[in-house]
Amino acid sequence: MNEQIRAREVRLVGPEGEQVGIVPLERALQLAADVDLDLVEVAPMARPPVCKLMDFGKFKYESALKAREARRNQQQTVIKEMKLRPKIDPHDYETKKGHVVRFLKAGDKVKVTIMFRGREQSRPELGYRLLRRLESEITDLGYVEAAPKQDGRNMIMVLAPHRAVKASAVAATASRGGPRERGAEEAGAPEAGETPEAGETGPTADTSGQ
Repeated sequence: MNEQIRAREVRLVGPEGEQVGIVPLERALQLAADVDLDLVEVAPMARPPVCKLMDFGKFKYESALKAREARRNQQQTVIKEMKLRPKIDPHDYETKKGHVVRFLKAGDKVKVTIMFRGREQSRPELGYRLLRRLESEITDLGYVEAAPKQDGRNMIMVLAPHRAVKASAVAATASRGGPRERGAEEAGAPEAGETPEAGETGPTADTSGQ
């Protein structure tokens, strides 16, 4: 920027984006001083480098504002986890399905884990059937993002909300004052069934069937 530029000549762009052309560096610096602006390299690898006349302090301030606004409007992707047993009690199944429905309505993805124990490991079709049943009962809210697959003693499926459902959740969150970042929920432990994203830490509640 300004005297730190080492090129002998530069391709100069005016403050309104107009092309001035290739001029000696001294001439570009003089033009910047005449209009009380900075000479900023915007394409240093070009030959000759491209420089623009601008108020660099204002540019940095506006860039910081835009970045802050983008972070404020960004909807965090949260993956919840729901654990079930292949021979889960009907009442427990309905309760856990209710949690899945609530998570999807909130715009969150859900990792559904079927946990096999002992001889249950020889009956993977029980878990597969249960996951397919759950899939068929939440089709109005979400879809299967990752198909059921065996992972050791567990079988895992990932559900994601439909775009319209997620958009509705984002709008509802915005109307309450912004993303779910620093609220009362974050001050305490995660909700039952929540799995922290990669890079986050925190306990995951055991929501397995009894």
